[in-house]
Amino acid sequence: MACYAIGDVQGCYAALRKLLEQLAFDPAQDELVFVGDLVNRGLGSLETLRFIKGLGERARVVLGNHDLFLLALAEGFVRAKADDTLDAVLAAPDRDELLHWLRHQPLARREGEALVVHAGLLPAWSTRQAVELSAEVEAALQGPDWRSFLGALWGNKPGHWDDHLQGMDRLRVIVNGMTRLRFVTAAGDIDFKYKGEREGAPAGLQSWFEVPGRRSAGETIVCGHWSALGLMLRPDVLALDSGCVWGGMLTALRLPDRMVFQQSGADFPDARPVAQD
Repeated sequence: MACYAIGDVQGCYAALRKLLEQLAFDPAQDELVFVGDLVNRGLGSLETLRFIKGLGERARVVLGNHDLFLLALAEGFVRAKADDTLDAVLAAPDRDELLHWLRHQPLARREGEALVVHAGLLPAWSTRQAVELSAEVEAALQGPDWRSFLGALWGNKPGHWDDHLQGMDRLRVIVNGMTRLRFVTAAGDIDFKYKGEREGAPAGLQSWFEVPGRRSAGETIVCGHWSALGLMLRPDVLALDSGCVWGGMLTALRLPDRMVFQQSGADFPDARPVAQD
């Protein structure tokens, strides 16, 4: 049996299936862990959701920002942009079943000694706290008032963590930290503007995993989200978004030995190399 972590698929279904062929993935024995952003920008979001959901217990997922966008879009709380590619999901006969399944996925989860999360962790959070905070969002997203939660979720404020935050302010920071984080400011706020490479970052910004005193330092975090960062394998951070949907690579990492497998997205029509976000 092998367990593979898979980077951001973003609707690149054909590349995913080709990558799994390369792995000789056997759903009777092997397991997959997806780091979020299963959907959007690529043209195979519907097929991707159906396939991963159909794997049952052999596939585990954490939610990314595009997955949450799909849930909010389906309820009319956000508007689709020109480069969104979610119409097929919204028009599918099994739409409600797929969205129900997606809504019941966590933001963070343990996989052995590693923590899997879409974007990263704010410096104030330990991995243990991150699992507890994810559970708070799961309770809101899966509870009877989940539509109200989605309706109030979108926004950038507050931009920093405080243990005393309550209500939607608290939940919004948890979601933004775990699904949208790349850089933090000198004041400890999430920076929502700059999405490029570390080397070109404006003065005063630090990548989340380089902040001194980060409470999750020394523990293994598996993440995605940051395509401009690309594949990055450090002892403590395994970043797997290698930009498949932009014509880059879809990455699988075998967790026990950290062996890397990749499949180019450029060869498949469901990848859609448009402006990155």
